Amino acid sequence: MRILKFLALAALSVTAVVAKKAPAESSKFDKYLAKQTSRPSEINERVYEELTAAPRDYSVALQLATAPVLILFPPTTGPGAKANANDPPRRLEFIGPQSAESVRNWLVRHLPEGTDYPQIQRPINYGRIVTVITILIGLFTVGTVVYPYVLPIIQNRNLWAALSLILVLLFTSGHMFNHIRKVPYVTGDGRGGISYFAGGFQNQVGMETQIVAGIYALLSFATISLALKAPRIKDKRTQQLAIIIWASVLWGVYSFLLNVFRIKNGGYPFWLPPF
Repeated sequence: MRILKFLALAALSVTAVVAKKAPAESSKFDKYLAKQTSRPSEINERVYEELTAAPRDYSVALQLATAPVLILFPPTTGPGAKANANDPPRRLEFIGPQSAESVRNWLVRHLPEGTDYPQIQRPINYGRIVTVITILIGLFTVGTVVYPYVLPIIQNRNLWAALSLILVLLFTSGHMFNHIRKVPYVTGDGRGGISYFAGGFQNQVGMETQIVAGIYALLSFATISLALKAPRIKDKRTQQLAIIIWASVLWGVYSFLLNVFRIKNGGYPFWLPPF
Protein backbone atom coordinates (compact mmCIF):
# COMPACT_ATOMS: atom_id res chain seq x y z
CA MET A 1 0.00 0.00 0.00
CA ARG A 2 2.81 2.39 0.80
CA ILE A 3 4.36 1.66 -2.59
CA LEU A 4 1.08 2.52 -4.34
CA LYS A 5 0.72 5.80 -2.40
CA PHE A 6 4.31 6.69 -3.23
CA LEU A 7 3.73 6.02 -6.95
CA ALA A 8 0.52 8.08 -6.94
CA LEU A 9 2.24 11.06 -5.28
CA ALA A 10 5.12 10.83 -7.74
CA ALA A 11 2.74 10.79 -10.71
CA LEU A 12 0.87 13.86 -9.41
CA SER A 13 4.14 15.73 -8.88
CA VAL A 14 5.36 15.00 -12.41
CA THR A 15 2.00 16.05 -13.88
CA ALA A 16 2.07 19.36 -11.97
CA VAL A 17 5.62 20.12 -13.12
CA VAL A 18 4.76 19.37 -16.77
CA ALA A 19 1.60 21.47 -16.60
CA LYS A 20 3.55 24.35 -15.10
CA LYS A 21 6.18 24.22 -17.83
CA ALA A 22 3.62 24.01 -20.67
CA PRO A 23 1.94 27.44 -20.88
CA ALA A 24 -1.54 27.83 -22.28
CA GLU A 25 -1.64 28.39 -26.02
CA SER A 26 -2.17 32.09 -26.72
CA SER A 27 -4.16 33.52 -29.61
CA LYS A 28 -2.55 35.07 -32.67
CA PHE A 29 -3.69 38.49 -31.56
CA ASP A 30 -2.00 38.18 -28.14
CA LYS A 31 1.10 36.72 -29.76
CA TYR A 32 1.69 39.62 -32.15
CA LEU A 33 0.46 42.21 -29.65
CA ALA A 34 3.24 41.10 -27.27
CA LYS A 35 5.82 41.61 -30.02
CA GLN A 36 4.99 45.26 -30.62
CA THR A 37 6.98 46.44 -27.57
CA SER A 38 10.14 44.56 -28.56
CA ARG A 39 10.67 45.27 -32.26
CA PRO A 40 8.65 45.70 -35.46
CA SER A 41 7.37 42.44 -36.93
CA GLU A 42 8.59 41.54 -40.39
CA ILE A 43 5.76 40.36 -42.62
CA ASN A 44 6.86 37.58 -44.95
CA GLU A 45 4.93 34.83 -46.68
CA ARG A 46 4.94 32.52 -43.67
CA VAL A 47 3.81 35.23 -41.24
CA TYR A 48 1.12 36.41 -43.66
CA GLU A 49 -0.29 32.89 -44.01
CA GLU A 50 -0.28 32.52 -40.24
CA LEU A 51 -2.08 35.83 -39.75
CA THR A 52 -4.74 35.09 -42.35
CA ALA A 53 -5.35 31.49 -41.32
CA ALA A 54 -8.50 30.50 -39.47
CA PRO A 55 -9.81 31.44 -36.99
CA ARG A 56 -9.82 35.12 -38.06
CA ASP A 57 -11.25 36.57 -34.86
CA TYR A 58 -9.45 39.92 -34.97
CA SER A 59 -12.69 41.93 -34.90
CA VAL A 60 -13.57 40.37 -31.54
CA ALA A 61 -10.10 40.93 -30.10
CA LEU A 62 -9.93 44.53 -31.35
CA GLN A 63 -13.58 45.23 -30.45
CA LEU A 64 -14.44 46.30 -33.99
CA ALA A 65 -18.04 47.07 -34.88
CA THR A 66 -17.41 48.40 -38.40
CA ALA A 67 -14.78 47.97 -41.07
CA PRO A 68 -12.56 49.36 -42.39
CA VAL A 69 -11.05 51.22 -39.45
CA LEU A 70 -7.63 52.78 -38.90
CA ILE A 71 -6.16 52.07 -35.43
CA LEU A 72 -3.22 54.17 -34.24
CA PHE A 73 -1.12 52.72 -31.41
CA PRO A 74 0.88 55.62 -29.90
CA PRO A 75 4.55 55.02 -29.00
CA THR A 76 5.18 53.59 -25.55
CA THR A 77 8.90 54.38 -25.42
CA GLY A 78 10.99 57.35 -26.48
CA PRO A 79 10.50 61.13 -26.23
CA GLY A 80 6.98 61.03 -27.70
CA ALA A 81 5.72 58.18 -25.52
CA LYS A 82 2.34 58.43 -23.85
CA ALA A 83 2.17 58.95 -20.12
CA ASN A 84 -0.14 55.98 -19.69
CA ALA A 85 0.63 53.03 -21.92
CA ASN A 86 -2.67 51.36 -21.01
CA ASP A 87 -4.78 54.02 -22.74
CA PRO A 88 -6.84 52.67 -25.65
CA PRO A 89 -5.51 53.33 -29.17
CA ARG A 90 -6.91 56.03 -31.43
CA ARG A 91 -9.52 55.01 -34.01
CA LEU A 92 -10.47 56.59 -37.32
CA GLU A 93 -13.80 55.26 -38.55
CA PHE A 94 -14.18 55.29 -42.33
CA ILE A 95 -17.85 56.20 -42.24
CA GLY A 96 -17.73 58.26 -45.44
CA PRO A 97 -15.21 58.81 -48.23
CA GLN A 98 -11.78 59.68 -46.84
CA SER A 99 -9.00 61.36 -48.77
CA ALA A 100 -5.31 60.75 -48.20
CA GLU A 101 -4.91 64.35 -46.99
CA SER A 102 -7.60 63.98 -44.32
CA VAL A 103 -6.08 60.73 -43.03
CA ARG A 104 -2.63 62.31 -42.95
CA ASN A 105 -3.94 65.33 -41.00
CA TRP A 106 -5.64 62.99 -38.52
CA LEU A 107 -2.39 61.09 -37.97
CA VAL A 108 -0.40 64.31 -37.49
CA ARG A 109 -2.87 65.53 -34.84
CA HIS A 110 -2.32 62.39 -32.76
CA LEU A 111 1.41 61.94 -33.30
CA PRO A 112 4.09 63.64 -31.17
CA GLU A 113 4.70 67.29 -32.01
CA GLY A 114 7.99 68.76 -33.11
CA THR A 115 8.53 66.38 -36.03
CA ASP A 116 8.39 67.30 -39.71
CA TYR A 117 6.06 64.65 -41.07
CA PRO A 118 6.00 64.05 -44.83
CA GLN A 119 3.33 65.70 -46.95
CA ILE A 120 1.03 63.97 -49.42
CA GLN A 121 2.53 64.21 -52.89
CA ARG A 122 0.12 63.08 -55.57
CA PRO A 123 1.46 62.09 -58.99
CA ILE A 124 0.44 64.12 -62.01
CA ASN A 125 -2.80 62.80 -63.48
CA TYR A 126 -1.96 62.86 -67.17
CA GLY A 127 -5.24 61.15 -68.04
CA ARG A 128 -7.25 64.02 -66.58
CA ILE A 129 -5.11 66.57 -68.41
CA VAL A 130 -5.63 64.78 -71.73
CA THR A 131 -9.38 64.53 -71.05
CA VAL A 132 -9.71 68.25 -70.28
CA ILE A 133 -7.72 69.22 -73.38
CA THR A 134 -9.83 66.91 -75.55
CA ILE A 135 -13.08 68.36 -74.16
CA LEU A 136 -11.87 71.93 -74.74
CA ILE A 137 -10.84 71.14 -78.31
CA GLY A 138 -14.21 69.47 -78.91
CA LEU A 139 -16.12 72.45 -77.50
CA PHE A 140 -14.07 74.85 -79.60
CA THR A 141 -14.75 72.79 -82.73
CA VAL A 142 -18.49 72.59 -82.05
CA GLY A 143 -18.64 76.29 -81.27
CA THR A 144 -16.86 77.16 -84.52
CA VAL A 145 -19.28 75.04 -86.56
CA VAL A 146 -22.55 76.21 -84.95
CA TYR A 147 -21.48 79.84 -84.44
CA PRO A 148 -23.06 81.16 -87.68
CA TYR A 149 -26.38 79.51 -86.78
CA VAL A 150 -26.49 80.32 -83.08
CA LEU A 151 -25.36 83.96 -83.29
CA PRO A 152 -28.60 85.28 -84.88
CA ILE A 153 -30.62 83.49 -82.18
CA ILE A 154 -28.49 84.93 -79.39
CA GLN A 155 -28.76 88.44 -80.85
CA ASN A 156 -32.55 88.25 -81.24
CA ARG A 157 -34.00 90.98 -79.04
CA ASN A 158 -37.51 89.52 -79.12
CA LEU A 159 -36.23 86.23 -77.72
CA TRP A 160 -34.46 87.91 -74.82
CA ALA A 161 -37.46 90.17 -74.20
CA ALA A 162 -39.75 87.12 -74.02
CA LEU A 163 -37.40 85.26 -71.66
CA SER A 164 -37.04 88.34 -69.46
CA LEU A 165 -40.80 88.81 -69.36
CA ILE A 166 -41.37 85.17 -68.41
CA LEU A 167 -38.83 85.36 -65.59
CA VAL A 168 -40.25 88.64 -64.31
CA LEU A 169 -43.79 87.25 -64.28
CA LEU A 170 -42.61 84.03 -62.65
CA PHE A 171 -40.83 85.66 -59.74
CA THR A 172 -43.20 88.58 -59.15
CA SER A 173 -46.19 86.25 -58.88
CA GLY A 174 -44.81 84.45 -55.80
CA HIS A 175 -43.17 81.37 -57.32
CA MET A 176 -40.24 81.40 -54.87
CA PHE A 177 -42.64 81.88 -51.94
CA ASN A 178 -44.25 78.54 -52.85
CA HIS A 179 -40.89 76.76 -52.95
CA ILE A 180 -39.72 78.22 -49.65
CA ARG A 181 -42.95 77.73 -47.69
CA LYS A 182 -44.03 74.46 -49.39
CA VAL A 183 -47.60 75.75 -49.69
CA PRO A 184 -50.50 73.54 -50.88
CA TYR A 185 -51.83 73.87 -54.40
CA VAL A 186 -55.41 74.67 -53.30
CA THR A 187 -57.32 74.74 -50.01
CA GLY A 188 -60.91 74.15 -49.00
CA ASP A 189 -63.29 77.04 -48.36
CA GLY A 190 -65.08 75.29 -45.47
CA ARG A 191 -68.26 74.71 -47.51
CA GLY A 192 -67.11 71.78 -49.61
CA GLY A 193 -65.60 73.96 -52.33
CA ILE A 194 -62.11 75.08 -53.32
CA SER A 195 -60.46 78.33 -52.31
CA TYR A 196 -58.08 79.64 -54.97
CA PHE A 197 -56.87 82.63 -52.95
CA ALA A 198 -55.66 82.66 -49.35
CA GLY A 199 -56.44 85.71 -47.27
CA GLY A 200 -53.59 87.74 -45.82
CA PHE A 201 -50.18 88.66 -47.18
CA GLN A 202 -48.42 85.83 -45.34
CA ASN A 203 -50.62 83.10 -46.86
CA GLN A 204 -50.66 81.80 -50.41
CA VAL A 205 -51.56 78.69 -52.44
CA GLY A 206 -50.05 77.33 -55.64
CA MET A 207 -53.09 78.00 -57.83
CA GLU A 208 -53.07 81.62 -56.69
CA THR A 209 -49.55 82.06 -58.07
CA GLN A 210 -50.56 80.75 -61.48
CA ILE A 211 -53.67 82.95 -61.65
CA VAL A 212 -51.71 86.06 -60.67
CA ALA A 213 -49.00 85.23 -63.20
CA GLY A 214 -51.67 84.90 -65.91
CA ILE A 215 -53.15 88.27 -64.91
CA TYR A 216 -49.74 89.93 -65.11
CA ALA A 217 -49.13 88.29 -68.49
CA LEU A 218 -52.42 89.59 -69.93
CA LEU A 219 -51.74 93.08 -68.60
CA SER A 220 -48.24 93.04 -70.06
CA PHE A 221 -49.40 91.75 -73.44
CA ALA A 222 -52.20 94.33 -73.59
CA THR A 223 -49.80 97.16 -72.71
CA ILE A 224 -47.23 96.02 -75.29
CA SER A 225 -49.93 95.73 -77.95
CA LEU A 226 -51.22 99.24 -77.22
CA ALA A 227 -47.72 100.73 -77.19
CA LEU A 228 -46.08 98.85 -80.08
CA LYS A 229 -48.56 96.94 -82.22
CA ALA A 230 -51.50 99.34 -82.48
CA PRO A 231 -49.49 102.36 -83.79
CA ARG A 232 -48.15 100.23 -86.68
CA ILE A 233 -51.61 99.36 -88.02
CA LYS A 234 -52.13 101.43 -91.19
CA ASP A 235 -55.90 101.07 -91.45
CA LYS A 236 -57.43 103.62 -89.08
CA ARG A 237 -60.63 101.66 -88.48
CA THR A 238 -58.70 98.48 -87.70
CA GLN A 239 -56.33 100.49 -85.52
CA GLN A 240 -59.24 102.04 -83.62
CA LEU A 241 -60.86 98.63 -83.14
CA ALA A 242 -57.57 97.14 -81.84
CA ILE A 243 -57.16 100.01 -79.39
CA ILE A 244 -60.71 99.56 -78.07
CA ILE A 245 -60.26 95.79 -77.69
CA TRP A 246 -56.91 95.97 -75.91
CA ALA A 247 -58.01 98.88 -73.72
CA SER A 248 -61.09 96.87 -72.69
CA VAL A 249 -58.91 93.85 -71.91
CA LEU A 250 -56.60 96.06 -69.88
CA TRP A 251 -59.54 97.57 -67.97
CA GLY A 252 -61.24 94.26 -67.23
CA VAL A 253 -58.11 92.37 -66.20
CA TYR A 254 -56.92 95.20 -63.99
CA SER A 255 -60.36 95.32 -62.36
CA PHE A 256 -60.08 91.61 -61.59
CA LEU A 257 -56.57 92.15 -60.18
CA LEU A 258 -57.91 94.80 -57.78
CA ASN A 259 -60.63 92.36 -56.72
CA VAL A 260 -57.96 89.73 -55.95
CA PHE A 261 -56.03 92.32 -53.98
CA ARG A 262 -59.13 93.07 -51.93
CA ILE A 263 -59.40 89.34 -51.12
CA LYS A 264 -55.84 89.45 -49.80
CA ASN A 265 -56.44 92.71 -47.93
CA GLY A 266 -60.03 93.19 -46.88
CA GLY A 267 -59.49 96.83 -45.93
CA TYR A 268 -58.34 97.94 -49.40
CA PRO A 269 -60.77 100.74 -50.40
CA PHE A 270 -60.26 100.95 -54.18
CA TRP A 271 -62.02 98.96 -56.89
CA LEU A 272 -62.94 99.10 -60.56
CA PRO A 273 -66.10 97.86 -62.25
CA PRO A 274 -67.22 95.30 -63.27
CA PHE A 275 -65.51 93.30 -60.48
